Amino acid sequence: MDNKMPNQVGWGERVAYAMSDFGCNTIFQIVGTYFLVFCTDTLGVAAAAVTGLFAITAIIDSIDGVIWGQFIDRTHTKWGKSRPYWLWFAIPFAIFCVMAFTAPPLSETGKVVWIYIAYIGAKVLYSGINIPVTSILPALTSNPQERVTLSTVRQFFGNMGAAIFLPLTLPAVGLIAGIFDKGAKDPSTSATGWFIWAVILGVITAACLLVAFAGTRERVVTKDSNRAVPMRESVKALKGNYPWAIIIFINFIYWGGFAVRSSSLPYYFKYVLHNEALGSLVLAGTVITLASTAMVPFVARRLGKRNTMLLGMVGTALSQLVLYLADIMNGNVAIILTGIVLYFISYGLTGALIAVMLSDAVDFGEWKNGVRAEGFVTSFSSFSAKLGMGIGGMVLAAVLAAGGYAASSDGTQTASALNAIRMGFIWIPFIGYAASAVALLFNNIDKLEPKMVADLTAKHEREAAEVSDAEA
Repeated sequence: MDNKMPNQVGWGERVAYAMSDFGCNTIFQIVGTYFLVFCTDTLGVAAAAVTGLFAITAIIDSIDGVIWGQFIDRTHTKWGKSRPYWLWFAIPFAIFCVMAFTAPPLSETGKVVWIYIAYIGAKVLYSGINIPVTSILPALTSNPQERVTLSTVRQFFGNMGAAIFLPLTLPAVGLIAGIFDKGAKDPSTSATGWFIWAVILGVITAACLLVAFAGTRERVVTKDSNRAVPMRESVKALKGNYPWAIIIFINFIYWGGFAVRSSSLPYYFKYVLHNEALGSLVLAGTVITLASTAMVPFVARRLGKRNTMLLGMVGTALSQLVLYLADIMNGNVAIILTGIVLYFISYGLTGALIAVMLSDAVDFGEWKNGVRAEGFVTSFSSFSAKLGMGIGGMVLAAVLAAGGYAASSDGTQTASALNAIRMGFIWIPFIGYAASAVALLFNNIDKLEPKMVADLTAKHEREAAEVSDAEA
């Protein structure tokens, strides 16, 4: 495919598009990693109560993604179908994320109600801005290689957001607590520290999403671009669309394992290794992902998209086994760091290609069934990922509760609680990553792509000519 197609996207727009993921990850990675520990160790809410929250959120996530997808397919504005959602929901999303790290002076029941409202609101609005991040990709360009580049730049910036702010979080909370909450016994649990840090991240998030809105353009126009695609027609895009089914399953199981690993990481380094500083260093290792993400376009050209993604998934699974080896060797730091480096390298090869595979599924649905429904097809990505992360969070909270975990100021836990933390940090993620790799073996979209793209390009040119003739 000629990379000099008329809809080639310039670097300014590539960066603007990438700011959408940078903005999302700036605060939502913090929610995914620290929300549970904030609830248990700062608010004093029992882990069992948070289990119910994750269960309810998983149910909501099974509905709201598809609803957002329908909204996108029915949206027709001068800005396009997907872009407006960044403008409309950037600030509300940031507000709910800040609420998730706010400790209001309420009773225990009141605190539970508060975190339910905050977390559910943040998750629902996350779908409202993140589904467009994926659904807009096939509208930005029809060039397959350019899609890989766009997704890679987006993932690079998204990982950079995590690389910058995840390792900064605990030190920043402690620093802020030292200035504004000097009476806090444990700065890492300071309600004031968490709130101010969340406000800072919320402002950055909203600003990035508004930059993404202002700097992108939906340029791939088809007969479905300027009309509201009804639900009954959108469903036809999924008929026989096995590349879509595979990537949706992967989204569920892979991100479920990711969520469990992220949420259990603070517990693992605090209570199993008694080394929170090492935990912050490990989170700083996210920067390694930037290098492997940057290599995705080059590796994908040689190995293909599927095999590149498969290499990353196998690597993440193996990294968990390395962490287990470190664990049975009394937390050997060198082996832990080896496992972490392998994890971040492998994760970088995987994350950038999921959105590309979903764009391929949009094309496949149009190619096979004649219906292009970007919002509906890609909405299941958010649905499956959020469902997986919601269930993952619920599973972790349940495992911790079953192990008898309770917040401890002296850093000690019972043997059963420590085993529960190990289960969350090592074994549940391993199962998710390994199952994802097996599922990906059945996706052969790379072999179909040349003919599919050629057929769709000819189809779109015919449709554009018909529109021009009608306007003339």
